[in-house]
Amino acid sequence: MSLVENIVLDLIKKKISISVAESCTGGLICNTITKNSGVSKIFNYGIICYSNKSKAKYLSISYNKLLKYGAVSHEVANEMINGLYKKEKSKICISTTGIAGPSGGSKLKPVGLVFIGIKFNKTNYIYKKYFKGSRNEIQTKTKNFVFKKIKELI
Repeated sequence: MSLVENIVLDLIKKKISISVAESCTGGLICNTITKNSGVSKIFNYGIICYSNKSKAKYLSISYNKLLKYGAVSHEVANEMINGLYKKEKSKICISTTGIAGPSGGSKLKPVGLVFIGIKFNKTNYIYKKYFKGSRNEIQTKTKNFVFKKIKELI
Protein backbone atom coordinates (compact mmCIF):
# COMPACT_ATOMS: atom_id res chain seq x y z
CA MET A 1 0.00 0.00 0.00
CA SER A 2 1.34 3.43 -0.95
CA LEU A 3 1.89 6.38 1.37
CA VAL A 4 -1.11 8.18 -0.15
CA GLU A 5 -3.37 5.12 0.23
CA ASN A 6 -2.36 4.89 3.90
CA ILE A 7 -3.01 8.60 4.41
CA VAL A 8 -6.43 8.40 2.76
CA LEU A 9 -7.36 5.40 4.92
CA ASP A 10 -6.21 7.31 8.03
CA LEU A 11 -8.25 10.36 6.99
CA ILE A 12 -11.34 8.20 6.45
CA LYS A 13 -10.86 6.33 9.72
CA LYS A 14 -10.34 9.57 11.68
CA LYS A 15 -13.10 11.40 9.73
CA ILE A 16 -10.73 14.20 8.74
CA SER A 17 -12.05 16.16 5.76
CA ILE A 18 -9.73 17.66 3.16
CA SER A 19 -9.93 20.38 0.51
CA VAL A 20 -7.25 21.55 -1.91
CA ALA A 21 -6.51 24.78 -3.82
CA GLU A 22 -3.78 24.19 -6.40
CA SER A 23 -1.89 26.55 -8.62
CA CYS A 24 1.52 25.21 -9.67
CA THR A 25 0.52 21.56 -9.22
CA GLY A 26 -2.46 21.98 -11.56
CA GLY A 27 -4.71 19.33 -10.00
CA LEU A 28 -2.04 16.71 -9.32
CA ILE A 29 -2.80 16.59 -5.58
CA CYS A 30 -6.56 16.30 -6.13
CA ASN A 31 -6.01 13.62 -8.75
CA THR A 32 -3.74 11.66 -6.40
CA ILE A 33 -6.33 11.79 -3.60
CA THR A 34 -9.33 10.92 -5.76
CA LYS A 35 -7.64 7.82 -7.23
CA ASN A 36 -8.47 6.13 -3.93
CA SER A 37 -11.72 4.31 -3.30
CA GLY A 38 -13.91 5.67 -0.52
CA VAL A 39 -12.35 9.11 -0.62
CA SER A 40 -15.72 10.79 -1.15
CA LYS A 41 -16.23 10.39 2.61
CA ILE A 42 -13.50 12.94 3.32
CA PHE A 43 -12.63 14.83 0.11
CA ASN A 44 -14.76 17.97 0.05
CA TYR A 45 -13.42 20.27 -2.63
CA GLY A 46 -10.62 20.76 -5.09
CA ILE A 47 -9.94 23.83 -7.18
CA ILE A 48 -7.22 24.83 -9.62
CA CYS A 49 -6.67 28.57 -9.22
CA TYR A 50 -3.91 29.16 -11.71
CA SER A 51 -4.44 32.80 -12.64
CA ASN A 52 -4.46 35.79 -10.31
CA LYS A 53 -8.02 36.45 -11.48
CA SER A 54 -9.16 33.00 -10.34
CA LYS A 55 -7.34 33.35 -7.00
CA ALA A 56 -9.20 36.60 -6.38
CA LYS A 57 -12.58 35.33 -7.62
CA TYR A 58 -12.71 31.88 -6.02
CA LEU A 59 -10.49 32.27 -2.94
CA SER A 60 -11.15 35.96 -2.15
CA ILE A 61 -7.50 36.98 -2.35
CA SER A 62 -7.21 40.73 -2.79
CA TYR A 63 -5.60 42.06 -5.94
CA ASN A 64 -3.56 44.37 -3.68
CA LYS A 65 -1.98 41.35 -1.98
CA LEU A 66 -1.35 39.66 -5.31
CA LEU A 67 0.32 42.82 -6.65
CA LYS A 68 2.30 43.54 -3.48
CA TYR A 69 3.65 40.03 -2.83
CA GLY A 70 3.08 38.18 -6.09
CA ALA A 71 1.12 34.98 -6.56
CA VAL A 72 4.17 32.96 -5.57
CA SER A 73 4.54 34.07 -1.96
CA HIS A 74 4.07 33.08 1.66
CA GLU A 75 1.22 35.58 1.92
CA VAL A 76 -0.74 34.23 -1.04
CA ALA A 77 -0.25 30.57 -0.01
CA ASN A 78 -1.65 31.56 3.38
CA GLU A 79 -4.59 33.45 1.88
CA MET A 80 -5.34 30.51 -0.42
CA ILE A 81 -5.85 28.12 2.52
CA ASN A 82 -7.82 30.76 4.42
CA GLY A 83 -10.10 31.35 1.40
CA LEU A 84 -10.53 27.62 0.94
CA TYR A 85 -11.37 27.15 4.62
CA LYS A 86 -14.01 29.88 4.48
CA LYS A 87 -15.71 27.98 1.64
CA GLU A 88 -15.46 24.43 2.92
CA LYS A 89 -14.49 24.31 6.62
CA SER A 90 -12.43 21.17 5.95
CA LYS A 91 -10.18 20.02 8.78
CA ILE A 92 -7.27 20.03 6.32
CA CYS A 93 -6.92 22.72 3.64
CA ILE A 94 -3.97 22.66 1.26
CA SER A 95 -2.61 25.28 -1.15
CA THR A 96 0.24 25.23 -3.63
CA THR A 97 1.67 28.19 -5.49
CA GLY A 98 5.02 28.25 -7.22
CA ILE A 99 7.10 28.38 -10.36
CA ALA A 100 7.27 24.94 -11.94
CA GLY A 101 9.18 26.15 -15.01
CA PRO A 102 10.87 25.69 -17.26
CA SER A 103 10.35 29.45 -17.71
CA GLY A 104 8.85 32.15 -15.51
CA GLY A 105 11.56 32.34 -12.90
CA SER A 106 13.61 35.34 -11.79
CA LYS A 107 16.53 36.01 -9.44
CA LEU A 108 14.13 36.68 -6.57
CA LYS A 109 11.76 33.87 -7.49
CA PRO A 110 13.60 31.14 -9.39
CA VAL A 111 12.09 28.13 -11.11
CA GLY A 112 11.46 25.54 -8.41
CA LEU A 113 10.32 28.00 -5.73
CA VAL A 114 7.09 26.70 -4.21
CA PHE A 115 5.00 27.82 -1.26
CA ILE A 116 2.80 25.16 0.29
CA GLY A 117 0.06 26.04 2.74
CA ILE A 118 -1.56 23.52 5.04
CA LYS A 119 -4.29 24.45 7.50
CA PHE A 120 -4.94 21.72 10.05
CA ASN A 121 -7.17 22.15 13.08
CA LYS A 122 -7.36 25.87 12.31
CA THR A 123 -3.56 26.30 12.47
CA ASN A 124 -1.77 27.49 9.32
CA TYR A 125 1.58 26.05 8.27
CA ILE A 126 3.37 27.66 5.32
CA TYR A 127 6.42 25.98 3.79
CA LYS A 128 8.87 27.60 1.39
CA LYS A 129 10.63 25.01 -0.75
CA TYR A 130 13.13 25.02 -3.61
CA PHE A 131 12.72 21.94 -5.79
CA LYS A 132 15.09 21.12 -8.63
CA GLY A 133 14.20 19.33 -11.83
CA SER A 134 11.84 19.50 -14.77
CA ARG A 135 8.34 20.96 -14.53
CA ASN A 136 6.91 17.50 -13.90
CA GLU A 137 9.54 16.73 -11.26
CA ILE A 138 8.88 20.01 -9.41
CA GLN A 139 5.15 19.31 -9.40
CA THR A 140 5.71 15.72 -8.22
CA LYS A 141 8.13 16.79 -5.47
CA THR A 142 5.57 19.37 -4.30
CA LYS A 143 2.85 16.72 -4.20
CA ASN A 144 5.11 14.29 -2.31
CA PHE A 145 6.04 16.98 0.23
CA VAL A 146 2.34 17.75 0.83
CA PHE A 147 1.53 14.11 1.60
CA LYS A 148 4.53 13.70 3.90
CA LYS A 149 3.40 16.76 5.86
CA ILE A 150 -0.20 15.52 6.06
CA LYS A 151 1.09 12.20 7.43
CA GLU A 152 3.08 14.08 10.10
CA LEU A 153 0.09 16.22 11.09
CA ILE A 154 -2.52 13.51 11.39
